[in-house]
Amino acid sequence: DEGRRGGKTVKLKEVVDAAVASLSSVRRVFVFKRTGAAVGMVSGRDDWMANLLASSSSSSSAELESEAMDSEDPLFILYTSGSTGKPKGVAHSTAGYLLNAALTTQTSFALQEDDVYCCVADCGWITGHSVGRPLYPPMLHGF
Repeated sequence: DEGRRGGKTVKLKEVVDAAVASLSSVRRVFVFKRTGAAVGMVSGRDDWMANLLASSSSSSSAELESEAMDSEDPLFILYTSGSTGKPKGVAHSTAGYLLNAALTTQTSFALQEDDVYCCVADCGWITGHSVGRPLYPPMLHGF
């Protein structure tokens, strides 16, 4: 719904709505409730994550089928505003991003299966996805 940055409230849902308004490729928007502010939800597109997580945990199947991806398929778009407050999106491709995350983990951190690692970077930074909350690298290395 909203975030806080530099002591200010950032109306994240409004920013996302404006960013995707002219994009026919965006089919779903997942909304986390942080501040509890009232936000406009687009029927058929927007979903509250709490509802989705609750319904997925009651699913009887613990397995999901993987989807084959081309190396240049988009993995995600990271929107950042830096100090300007105006969002800019950087698209990351599947192979390029994952290879960078795997190599950084292997060569810079030399993480091993039993290691404990912590990164205190802001989760909005790219390090929040790749090394701050190490999700991709451990999976890529089979941990």
